[in-house]
Amino acid sequence: MGKEQRYLPSDLQETPSPDSKMKALRWAKGGAITGLLIVVVILLLAATRVGDWLVVQDPLQPASAIVVLGGQVPFRAMEAAAIYRQGWAHEVWLTQRVVHPEDIALKRLGISALTEDTYSEQVLERLGVPAGAIRRLDERVQNTADEVRLIDNEMRRISGSRVIIVTSKVHTRRVKVIWKMLNRGGPIAIVRFATSDPSDPDHWWHDTGNAMAVSREVFGLLNAWAGFPMRSSQ
Repeated sequence: MGKEQRYLPSDLQETPSPDSKMKALRWAKGGAITGLLIVVVILLLAATRVGDWLVVQDPLQPASAIVVLGGQVPFRAMEAAAIYRQGWAHEVWLTQRVVHPEDIALKRLGISALTEDTYSEQVLERLGVPAGAIRRLDERVQNTADEVRLIDNEMRRISGSRVIIVTSKVHTRRVKVIWKMLNRGGPIAIVRFATSDPSDPDHWWHDTGNAMAVSREVFGLLNAWAGFPMRSSQ
């Protein structure tokens, strides 16, 4: 009687047919595409909400001063005037931006170019803020981080405990983040946005102006969280 033939497990496995290999490949490809589409949908949903996420606002409290950050003339100054008239502070401060090359070129051509703080001062006076209550902070600034440092230093100099900072809607979160990073336990910043700000953070992707503003704020936040590796111009 001959020896009984033994089968190893490998002998029992069938070699996959070309058709089964193609099916497995199609399933894997389909799964990868489905996963990618899910990720894209999630990212799109997140992107459509980023404008709303950028907008924050603190409740008003009595403060040493109201500060109008540079930019978005005249809306920030209009809001500061309204807050002043409500009696939340007795002074309005204006930051002064560094002189831009285009302003220098205009001056050389004999053309007078008014600065943002000059316009803001006129807006404040037109809306009932006395000239004696308006103060320009002396040191010129280039970006939000410079403004935060300047305001913080001035508040410490006068031993102030709270300051109201007025900016645009999508800029509010970055102001709060930078204040928290640079202030480190000093005066409290109450961040407010201009109610007359015409931007539309909820539908920021509908036009290039809103899209650029939101993109700038997102990159500005990333730069701040990274420790300001890039010198910002805003």
